Amino acid sequence: MASINTNYGAMIAAQSFAATGRELDKVQNRITTGLKIANAKDNGAVWAVALTQRANSKALDATLNNLTRQQSIADVGLAAGDTIMAALTEMKALAAAIQAGGTTTAYQNDYTALSGEITAAVSAAVFDGTNALTTPSYTLNGAASATAANVQTAIDAWAGALQTIGTNAKSYERQLAFTQKLQDALEAGAGNPVDADMAKESARLTALQTKQQLGV
Repeated sequence: MASINTNYGAMIAAQSFAATGRELDKVQNRITTGLKIANAKDNGAVWAVALTQRANSKALDATLNNLTRQQSIADVGLAAGDTIMAALTEMKALAAAIQAGGTTTAYQNDYTALSGEITAAVSAAVFDGTNALTTPSYTLNGAASATAANVQTAIDAWAGALQTIGTNAKSYERQLAFTQKLQDALEAGAGNPVDADMAKESARLTALQTKQQLGV
């Protein structure tokens, strides 16, 4: 005989309804946050792993910033190097003309002006307070040293210096690409175990809403 005070069927129905409500809240939270594991309460071990991976990924930001800065410094140095090598090429032709006994005053003036351009390019090659170029060892002391051999020595010296900068720039480029890929992999690795399957959760939401309506 059923009692109005202890209706067992109603109690079971109420418990089922409450369970459906809890499941519905859980699914709605997953859809809202996009996470199936949003905190340690959901799954402590998986949450901790994802948190560590995200921290490792975030730490790579400093590496990326440093590599980007070094790459920019190298780019500034190479840009100034183009100007320097162009000036030296002209200076070698002028030195040959001076040695051949041409109109030396005009040639010497041009030669001195080009030497000044090199000095200005080195001084201007600065990025974020860092000098992008270090002048290699050579001697071009004005028109007195205006010989093709002296200029060639300078060309060789700058070519070696710029080659080193170019090699470093290429290395920075590779390191930057690798670090970006590593960061993406860490982000994906952190997300895979905790991200919600939105299609599956949406279907489950519809099912639970229907079940809740039937429970009512």
